Amino acid sequence: MKILITGGCGFIGSNLSIYLKNLKFDIYSLDNLYRKGSELNEKRLKKNKIKNFKIDISKKKQLDKLPKFDLIIDCCAEPSVSASLNELDRVIDTNLIGTLNILRKCAVDNAKIIFLSSSRVYSLNKLNKLVPKKNINEPLKIRKKINMSFSTFGEKSIYGFSKFASEELIREFSYLYGIDYIINRCGVVAGPWQFGKVDQGFFALWIWKHINKEKLNYIGFGGYGNQIRDVLHIEDLNELIYKQIRNIKKIKNKSFSVGGSSSNAISLKKLTKICQKITNNEIEINSIKKTSVYDIPYFVSSNEYVSNTYKWKPKKNLITIAKDIQSWQIKNFKLLKNILN
Repeated sequence: MKILITGGCGFIGSNLSIYLKNLKFDIYSLDNLYRKGSELNEKRLKKNKIKNFKIDISKKKQLDKLPKFDLIIDCCAEPSVSASLNELDRVIDTNLIGTLNILRKCAVDNAKIIFLSSSRVYSLNKLNKLVPKKNINEPLKIRKKINMSFSTFGEKSIYGFSKFASEELIREFSYLYGIDYIINRCGVVAGPWQFGKVDQGFFALWIWKHINKEKLNYIGFGGYGNQIRDVLHIEDLNELIYKQIRNIKKIKNKSFSVGGSSSNAISLKKLTKICQKITNNEIEINSIKKTSVYDIPYFVSSNEYVSNTYKWKPKKNLITIAKDIQSWQIKNFKLLKNILN
């Protein structure tokens, strides 16, 4: 099977490309190398004999020159929610227009698509009502797990809108052109080769700051660090996508909630304790009380549907995720210093 992975030099795309290449799939990458660090992942792809097409996904004419593919896995995105406030055009061009162009390519090639959507497609208002307190000064308990039936109505951030609109485009193209699809609404994904930043990749960022004994901030909801997310190891996501590829002829045109779920749910304060334990370092963490307009206090994915469908569940726990990232960061310390500082 000939597979194109968009965003192939990003965190998820590069790991997935190499994983599937090792399973003997014919893998190609598409990435314009815009994000800092993507050039390092392109080198990894070359070492694994994976060709990257340096193409802007928002430019249809550039995609028209590509060869034919059997399957396109769309990992390409501007994944930062904060970019919704500062780089609106780039978010829409990459996330929405890019998906439109990929769907046109699927229609021409008669290709199937696996689309990596986001947990941020859900209603901001409904998510905030799960934890109605503005200042979360006490640890939160795991409460509702979010599944596909949770409301998507209303505001969600421009990033979330771009992903939700892309989902709707996929369903329309499937109806019009018979394109088979799978949509994965992914929560937080973490692991080696994630270049952690404040607005994206917090798990890797937290470990990096502890290794380097640098300051961090608890931001929003009173600045206590009690907001919760669930975290999925990149290797667990790779395994799921492999199962989806193998079964795409009989399991198709479905959407799934995908994440670490309740067993891998963690607050920033608890993540700090894990980082202290594995690095033996304590760092200064300041409080910023003000909450960003698009931030949410709580998100834990439900994996029930995807687990039942594919007989899949995450294997890597939070400690394993943290140690894998730590090991990779220490091994590539000099390289990462130029990117993360």
